[in-house]
Amino acid sequence: MIRELVLDTETTGLDHEIGHRIVEIGIVELENHIPTGKYFHYYLNPERESDQSAEKVHGLSKEFLSDKPKFSEIVDEFLEFISNSKIIIHNAAFDVGFINSELNRCKVNTLNEDCIIDTLYLAKKKFLGQSVSLDSLCRKYNIDLSDRNIHGALKDAKLLASVYLELIGGKQSKLEFTASDNIKDQIKHDSTFDVDEYYINLKEREIKRVSINKEDLQLHLNTIKNIKNSIWGKLII
Repeated sequence: MIRELVLDTETTGLDHEIGHRIVEIGIVELENHIPTGKYFHYYLNPERESDQSAEKVHGLSKEFLSDKPKFSEIVDEFLEFISNSKIIIHNAAFDVGFINSELNRCKVNTLNEDCIIDTLYLAKKKFLGQSVSLDSLCRKYNIDLSDRNIHGALKDAKLLASVYLELIGGKQSKLEFTASDNIKDQIKHDSTFDVDEYYINLKEREIKRVSINKEDLQLHLNTIKNIKNSIWGKLII
């Protein structure tokens, strides 16, 4: 079984090195490239205000977040959930930087970056010179963005999971497996198919009488006479 986790965060600003914090974290679980329905999601009290520009993106006010748990209060649950699974992130350097900053505050081990898969890198390789933002990738793959007026970590993690499966050919692989199964079923059917019995039981079809326009027939005969090396010349009409 392959277990992968698709992760996204929302933050108070763009730079954890000057004290910005995580305000929301969302993770969805995949097993063998299929969403299991299990997820990890928390709004977090960052113990500071969000930059105005950041709050416009995620819509989470200081008042809304004031009674939410601090990261230190959910860190054990977070570490248990991620375990040693591969973690899928879009623009991983940003989210990993914030998560490791929070983990350092809690004096626990930071993320193993060997376990991180960056979909930004995958997308840049696939779409050279094109926009590879999450929005752009969703549009490329016809993934519904109608509910993304405001960003949300869990919402974006679900979108990213769909994008990731497209990037790695997950849906195509599934179709190929289905096609293979259909072929196997057809081979099984053909191997047990009794041709003699088919023709014995075949009902005689009714002969349909079709009227031919004499002028059209003569026009056809005159036309084929002018075709060089025509197959029609070898037939008896």
